[in-house]
Amino acid sequence: MDFEFSPQQQQVRDTIVRFVAQDMAPLVSEAEESEVFPRELFRKWGELGLLGVRYSEADGGSGFDKVSDCIVREEMSRVCQAFASSWSAHTHLALWPIWRAGTEAQKARFFKPGLAGEKIGGFGLSEPDGGSDVRSMKTRAEKVEGGWRLNGSKLYITNAPLADFLTVAARTKAEHTADAISLFLVELPNPGFSISKLRKEGIRSSETGLIHIENAFVPDDCLLGGEVGTYGIVLESLSENRIGVSANCIGMARGAFDAALDFARTRIVRGKPIIEYQAIAHKLADMAADIEAAKWFVYYGAWRVDQGTIDGATAAKVKLVASEMAVRVTEAAIRILGGAGIMCEYPVGRFHRDALVYVIGEGTSEIQRNIISRELRAAR
Repeated sequence: MDFEFSPQQQQVRDTIVRFVAQDMAPLVSEAEESEVFPRELFRKWGELGLLGVRYSEADGGSGFDKVSDCIVREEMSRVCQAFASSWSAHTHLALWPIWRAGTEAQKARFFKPGLAGEKIGGFGLSEPDGGSDVRSMKTRAEKVEGGWRLNGSKLYITNAPLADFLTVAARTKAEHTADAISLFLVELPNPGFSISKLRKEGIRSSETGLIHIENAFVPDDCLLGGEVGTYGIVLESLSENRIGVSANCIGMARGAFDAALDFARTRIVRGKPIIEYQAIAHKLADMAADIEAAKWFVYYGAWRVDQGTIDGATAAKVKLVASEMAVRVTEAAIRILGGAGIMCEYPVGRFHRDALVYVIGEGTSEIQRNIISRELRAAR
């Protein structure tokens, strides 16, 4: 067993650490205050090959593995999870289905400019009434001459307010079966798509939208892969991305821990730094152990992806452990800072708000437990 990162993976980490410090960190404060994503980041990500980390060089990507993908996510989230969230929704959720199942024409039209940061994508899956039950989605697509007519709504869609296209899931059959869900590539603006930007408590500078879809026409060449029944691609994308967002959770926890540790070393109470008080030292010890344990579970999950052996239950376990850990650690950071912890001058409050998103988004903790328990029942 080898727990070391390869030289290539370490090079990826060195590159992303420098980029985050120089090009992302200076943008965080203004973006979080204004709740406006700095669109120019997509071009910079594209130029560095950061949007193609998971994709082969033959397809225009950087040719790295899932472990490298998680390294990028962790280091981005250590500084700003909102930026990492927009990156993830684009490079994975929007582009992955096109890479896996798109026609060559669709890849040229959406995937390749997406890798370059020339077009920004989002993934239209969640609905106001559906929650985590994807199969019950109400957005429907009716076959018409030359294409499809879409009607319905999508909620909490990352990147929707600034997207150039959306990968949209819709029902192409009335039955609540896997082959009834299909994916469509929708160029924006589209007269049938009305997008309202939402304000949020967490990941504030990652722009999120409510989408109302009314008689939106989508041509035949924008049905993903030219085939109906691509629900399996949705599940595949979600399983792998659960490993990815778990790395985001490690980054948020690390960011909060670093801030708390620095504060504990410099905050003087009764003549000594508060890290010398056992109550604070034990909190920090628990945080450090929590992060380390979750970190290696996440990278084990990434290794499983690279081996082609990841399964839904393992992905659910990784996401459950990492997201719940991030909430605990970021809350503990606020407690260590005390009154300073709820001041905007310090980042720990932001990290905690952002971490709370991930016990809900990408499948709630309860959904992860359902997935895990199904495996346990089946194993009897």
